[in-house]
Amino acid sequence: MNSALTEPTDPSNPTGADRSVDRTDWVAAIPFFAVHVAPLAAFFVVVTWQDWVLCAVLYLTRMFCITAGYHRYFSHRSYRMGRVAQFLMAFGGTTALQKGPLWWAGHHRLHHRFSDQDDDVHSPRDGFWWSHVGWILSTKYKSTDLSTIKDFASFPELRLLERFQWVGPWMLAIACLLIGGWGGLLIGFFLSTVLLWHGTFLVNSMAHLVGRRRYATPDTSRNSMIIAVITGGEGWHNNHHYLPASCRQGFTWWEYDPTWYVLRGLAAIRVVRDLKDPPARLLDQARVRDGAFDIGMFRSYWERAAKVTGERIADLSARPMAPSAEALPRIEPAAAEDAGADVPNEPLSTLSGLISRVLESADQLAASTRRTRKGSVVASTESEATDQRAE
Repeated sequence: MNSALTEPTDPSNPTGADRSVDRTDWVAAIPFFAVHVAPLAAFFVVVTWQDWVLCAVLYLTRMFCITAGYHRYFSHRSYRMGRVAQFLMAFGGTTALQKGPLWWAGHHRLHHRFSDQDDDVHSPRDGFWWSHVGWILSTKYKSTDLSTIKDFASFPELRLLERFQWVGPWMLAIACLLIGGWGGLLIGFFLSTVLLWHGTFLVNSMAHLVGRRRYATPDTSRNSMIIAVITGGEGWHNNHHYLPASCRQGFTWWEYDPTWYVLRGLAAIRVVRDLKDPPARLLDQARVRDGAFDIGMFRSYWERAAKVTGERIADLSARPMAPSAEALPRIEPAAAEDAGADVPNEPLSTLSGLISRVLESADQLAASTRRTRKGSVVASTESEATDQRAE
């Protein structure tokens, strides 16, 4: 795998030291866009209803490998299964053309660790395009950092699968060609892959932009029935960010979560085991409607406003209005240069300090409301809640 590139350190800009380059790798992205164009060739071949059935079957089965395998198992360890089943789930995930399980799960763990903060790999605060697909095409996240997923990187078969992640997609594409001809390849494989990509990507982008918030989490995650239907239950994203270790993401009976239903069925025949339910004592805590301070949304709105204000201050500092000669006392050129050196940056540094202090106070307020909302919540409960949120 390619290692992430780094920008050279600029002595005049220490804050830019060792930052990874996050530009789009357009050459490496050619296959990605080619897969999007491939289904259009179906207008020139015979397409049957069997090809559409194949498209639907491959979408659903591979979505399950992503949601149940890459996400709930490899990223969060929300249930257990044997080594053979683990390998088959990982292999099925590679056929979705979303890279290997170690790359996928490792980056997803970073998303939860720094959700909607500066080190989040795909936060919508950096723009919809970036969170939806831009981060995948960038040079910054091409490599697999095994230190973020040491537990599964210890399995040699998973490391081998990571290295040869192209084998699964090629095998599936050839099988579709043999089963349905060109229609089976273009509709069954390529179209289902494109739909699967953007269905999965919606969780990274739109699930942080649209929907309702039940729990006060330190991010902007939302619950969306529409995204849940598209992704097999992954649309209950606010639920998930509140209790990431829970295998079940639809916490109520009406929250559609077919991934959970299938896993319950597999548990009944002992293919998987130890599915983690959300603890009942935690489901009524940190609810926004009960007055818990929503630090995630506060931070989002505050930083957005601060960004606009900071840009305005920087613009005014860069283009100051020329005062009249009579309005200012005469200053020597050298003294004026020294005096003005720090003036443009002073409003920005003051704003930065204000932002930091306000966010720190908001974090303290959020912790306080979560801790004292119910008088019956004791320290042991807080510790268990922390364990539930652990990766």
